[in-house]
This record gives sequence, C-alpha cells and structure tokens, in this order.
Amino acid sequence: MNQPLSESARKVQAALQALGLPCQVVELPASTRTAPEAAQAVGCQVGQIVKSLVFRTQTSRRAVLVLVSGSNRVNEDRLAEVVGEAVVKAEADFVREQSGFAVGGVPPVGHHRPLPTYIDQDLLQYAEVWAAAGTPHAVFKLNPRELPRITGGEVIKVN
Repeated sequence: MNQPLSESARKVQAALQALGLPCQVVELPASTRTAPEAAQAVGCQVGQIVKSLVFRTQTSRRAVLVLVSGSNRVNEDRLAEVVGEAVVKAEADFVREQSGFAVGGVPPVGHHRPLPTYIDQDLLQYAEVWAAAGTPHAVFKLNPRELPRITGGEVIKVN
C-alpha cells in the first residue's frame, strides 16, 4: 500500500502539476540526501542526480539556486562571474528561509519565493535525471531539458 506523501513532498508534487509536468514524486525508505545515496536509491549514475545547491551572495545576501550534476562541483569563482558578485555556500537556516525546504531536500521548483537559478550544462547530456522533492527521502524523475522552462534558469558551465 502506498503511503501518502509528506507535506513537503506534496508541495513539490503540486508545483510540478501546476507547471504541467507529469512527474511523480516518490518517497523512498533510503536516504537521497547526497548524490551517491540518491543514485543508489533510484538505480542511476551519480551524474543523473540533480544537486540543488543554494548559495548566498556576499554583498547583497541574495539566494542563488544552482542545479548541479551529482558528479560535479561548483566553481564558486565562475559562479560569481555569472552572478556578478562573490558567493558562498549558504548556511542551513538561510536555505530553509529562502527556499522553504531543508538542505538535502531542496527541489528545483516549489520554493516559497522565486530564486535566481542556474543549471549545470552537464545535466543536459542525460535522457532523464532525478531531483530532490522536498525531503531527504523524496525524488522525482524528469527530462533535464525541462529544467530551464520550469525554473526560468540559465544553463551554465559550473566547474
């Protein structure tokens, strides 16, 4: 018997539906908090995991969301050039305040305030990717070419 989705996962499912995506959020018994954990849980390559990383700009203290292939790291200097000011990895409280979700479960959509979003170009090489869906146990699968449309994000080289 399927268990009902948690409140955070339901928010993501509703956001996906509102965007016209037929994606189905699933909550798994295994953790999907890290890219290797998520890849193992869903049976895909680490590169197919969408890491949703929130950075904070140093001067204006704005949140910036970067959707990164699970096999990549963000070059903060390169991101700063794109954003127009220095960035640092955001603290957990800032991430929750800005996105509405806890670290390890931040989805690409469904935030309670719009976040400027940048998408790792390496995600586009895959036919499908898996993204967090509101909790460290919830994910959904989608075609990565949908990411710019559903997030309003810009595709960039992150590393």
